[in-house]
Amino acid sequence: FIELINIKKEINSWQIAKLAGVSRSTVSRVINNYPNVPEETRKKVMDVIKKYNYYPNISAQILAGKNTNTIGLFWVSNGKITEDYLSNFFIVSVIENAARYGFLVLTVVLSNLSDEKNINLVKEVFYQGRIDGGIFIGCKNYEPIIEDLISEGYKIGLLDHYAEGHNEPNRIIVNFDDETAEKAIDYIVRLNHRKIALIHGDLNRYNGKQKYEGFLRGLKKHNIMIRDEWQGFTDFSTNAGYNEMKKILESSSDFPTAVCCANDNIAFGAMKAIFEKGLKIPYDISIIGIDDHMLSSLVKPSLTTFRVDFSLMIKTLTENVIKVINNESNGQFLYVQYGSKLIERESCRKI
Repeated sequence: FIELINIKKEINSWQIAKLAGVSRSTVSRVINNYPNVPEETRKKVMDVIKKYNYYPNISAQILAGKNTNTIGLFWVSNGKITEDYLSNFFIVSVIENAARYGFLVLTVVLSNLSDEKNINLVKEVFYQGRIDGGIFIGCKNYEPIIEDLISEGYKIGLLDHYAEGHNEPNRIIVNFDDETAEKAIDYIVRLNHRKIALIHGDLNRYNGKQKYEGFLRGLKKHNIMIRDEWQGFTDFSTNAGYNEMKKILESSSDFPTAVCCANDNIAFGAMKAIFEKGLKIPYDISIIGIDDHMLSSLVKPSLTTFRVDFSLMIKTLTENVIKVINNESNGQFLYVQYGSKLIERESCRKI
């Protein structure tokens, strides 16, 4: 009895083979679902495996060059992700989509990818073979560690990224529509606004730079000059939007009639600053965001914005990383860009 308990606690493939009366190589063929195993032998081995709750050692699988059926999700954020619904949505979406393919997700939260400690952590996860590929979200458009991993052949999925001239088949990219910011200016101008303020996102991020350039293209197209004091530069957070909007409102007694924000989180912060100034939205200042955050329809007044299908984007990114891992892709570089749709609500008015 004692001997059986010890076997069950520390069971390995040698003991499975002994208990089933077969060779260790036969156990390996059963575990890996090879076809050249008689059904009676397969059943005998599987009965022992189930009885002793045996799971192959992951280290042994790695040494044998087998997949771990695990992808890494590297979330880069200098804020608390527990306080942001959209961040949580992204993480859960990756986990759910990976699970449909039988993959687990090892999630690593990093403040940045320039710190040596964080770089070593990322390297350790990849170099130890703990994952079959990785997804990076929230990082700068150019990160040396990511470029190194791609050049070494690791399968890397990137949201919000573009590297001109780089089209490796192990670089999987899903992006936002790069014309949305220009469309936001077009919409505001159709409402007769010409005194327009802009609050930009992080220009180190590909999407931040694209939106910045889109806003400026839109203003130039409509012959509108932007006042320096009416431009704010932030990360994509609510607090940053609040602080930049305060600066804009304190810059002079002449207020803009409309504010275009690089995302809805920024817009939420800007709305708070506008209310604190004693101004009303949209009667004194109209405001528009980009991405249609889950709270955008619930704030008062509800936020006019451009809807981005984040569910589809994360699904596409996760599925294609797994396809590349499983050698089910066509071996070509994958770049997918999704558009946006104007959602008119209460935060903008015609003047």
